[in-house]
This record gives sequence, C-alpha cells and structure tokens, in this order.
Amino acid sequence: MAQSVESAQSVEPVESMHRAAVLHGPKDVRVEDRPVPEPGPGQVLVAVRAVGLCGSDLHYYAHGENGPNVLRQPTVLGHEPAGVVVGHGADDLPHGTAVAIEPAHPCGTCALCRAGRYNLCPEGTCFGSPPTDGALAAYVCVPRDFVHPLPASTDVRLGALIEPLAVAVHAVRRAALAPGHRVLVTGAGPIGVLVAQVAAAVGAGSVTVSDVAAERREFAARLGLHAVDAAGLAPDPGRSHALASPDGYDAVFDCSGVGPALVSGIRALRPGGTAVVVGNPSRPLTELPLAWMQRQELSLVTSFRYGAGDFAAAVALAGRVRLAELVTSAFPLDRAAEALEVALTDPSQMKVLVEPAREV
Repeated sequence: MAQSVESAQSVEPVESMHRAAVLHGPKDVRVEDRPVPEPGPGQVLVAVRAVGLCGSDLHYYAHGENGPNVLRQPTVLGHEPAGVVVGHGADDLPHGTAVAIEPAHPCGTCALCRAGRYNLCPEGTCFGSPPTDGALAAYVCVPRDFVHPLPASTDVRLGALIEPLAVAVHAVRRAALAPGHRVLVTGAGPIGVLVAQVAAAVGAGSVTVSDVAAERREFAARLGLHAVDAAGLAPDPGRSHALASPDGYDAVFDCSGVGPALVSGIRALRPGGTAVVVGNPSRPLTELPLAWMQRQELSLVTSFRYGAGDFAAAVALAGRVRLAELVTSAFPLDRAAEALEVALTDPSQMKVLVEPAREV
C-alpha cells in the first residue's frame, strides 16, 4: 500500500508549545497553550490535521460525563484524529507520512489482548476519555503500532473518518455476514451509513437503512443507500407473538441507540437471524422480547470499538466507501467550542471536523 507523504515544506517544525482545546466542565472549552508532548520509546509525534467529533465528545461537552466516565479534571477531547508524522519516524514511517490514529490503547499483556480482543482490555485507555487527553490539539504522541499510514489517494483530512469506519468494520464482522445476506441498519447517522456501506462492500445482497429523520434518510439516499422511514418498521401489535417471517432480514444493526428501534429491527429478522447492538443505548433496554427471540433462535450480539485487524481493514476500505460526503462542517481549533455546539444542536450535521492546522 502506497503511503501518503507530505512535502518537507508542509511539515511544520515542532515548537516547544502548542495549542489544545481543553474541556474544564460542561460547555466550558478553553483553547490553551501546552507543552508539545515528547515521544518516548516506541512512540511517534503526529501533527494533527483533522479530528472528527463523536457522540461521546458531545456527552462530555454537554454534561461532563459519558455513561460511567466522568470529567474530574481538565481534559482534551477528541478520539478520531488524522495527521502527519513529524517526530521519531521509522524506516516504514518517514517524517511527513499521512496517518490515521487508532486512539484506544490496551495494556498488551492481558489474556484479552493476547487473544486479539484488545478492545475489551480492562486496563486500556482511549484518547479523549477522561483523564486521558485526546487529539483536539496541534500535536499528539502515539504508540507506533497504533499509527496507520494512509493510502496516497486518501486526503489526510478524511483519515479522521477511519476510526468510525473501523467501528463499522468491527460491527459487520461481529454479524458474520455472508454474501447475499439481507441487511437492515437502524439509524442513519455517521456510524449507520458507514455500517451500511461496509455491509455492501463485503457482499450483502441488499442493505436497507431506516431513520425517523427525513434529512438523514435523504442523506443516506444520496449515498446510494435504500432508506426507509423507521416508523414503517414498527411491528403490528396484532402480530407481536407471531413467528418471524422467513422473508425477514438476515442481520440487523442498531446504530441508533434507541430501544424501540432495536426492537423493531429484531422483529424484522428472519428466524435464526442476528441483531448487532452498535449504538450506545441511552437507557437500559428492558423491553426486549427475549422469549419470542428464543422461539426464533435469534442471536443478539454487541459490538464495542474495534479489535485486531479492524483498523487496517478500514484503511484498506477507505477508497471503496464514500467518506467525503460525511464531512458537513469544519472548524479551526480556536473555534472548537463552536464546533462542539454545532455538532450537538444541528441535526443536519453528519460529521463535524476540527482542523488544528487551519487558521481562523
């Protein structure tokens, strides 16, 4: 795979201080000067070109917490970065190489890590998950094994979408899709449309995306996906105990995090089908029809981040899925608070980027 390398003139010299957007509390983001991190053994220094904003960033920004994780000290957000290597390069990773950054770093020694399931490592850390600083900054240090060179054909800015694409790759692998399978994706946000595209890329016979928001359905349709109104998936109350239809979907991926959407997707499965929980549920799901699912021998699996090989697969898929259209807004680092507010409040946005190297 060819590596994308920026010219020497475009790789800025590393200064002693750099700028970072630091979250001090709910909706309290301050752009501050901080010392440039120094790469240690086995690390590389990356000049950050773009960072995608994710739902977890928005939870921290709006509430100071994301599920059980609570902001207890000022922390830099951002875990979807891409940039350019500027320090401690290697023979296969020269200075100027454009890279996507895998932000979740496991211990590497526990049984789960050794089995390749390092996304489940109990000692792991992740960029932008307090107290670990993230990538809304000019520079970050990254372990060499978690820096992935981008193909020469991939814009370094779009490297910020490799992380959510890796989430989609992992989810599709969890479903064990086979060529020709019929797939339903509930939720047409960034992860949903990426899951749909990955499912199509691995040979799904048909892919349908559902959402309650017309603008999201229209966006999915512009990407060439078959989009339907989620309201049409609601099961007929009179058939709530009927057997699943043999003409149902082979797999459903819930990317909405909304309980009723997951239940509707499960009801749309064929007997023996598989439901994959991808979106982060906003509250405990007590309404699952478990007895009915058992009668149909349906499989319910969950998907969390990405494991061994998923990031590399996402890089390889970058040229086969439509990434550029997902970027709906971009802001310089000094306007990081505005970027977070737009991503939080504007439902027309798909993926909002912060670009630390971009001038105001």
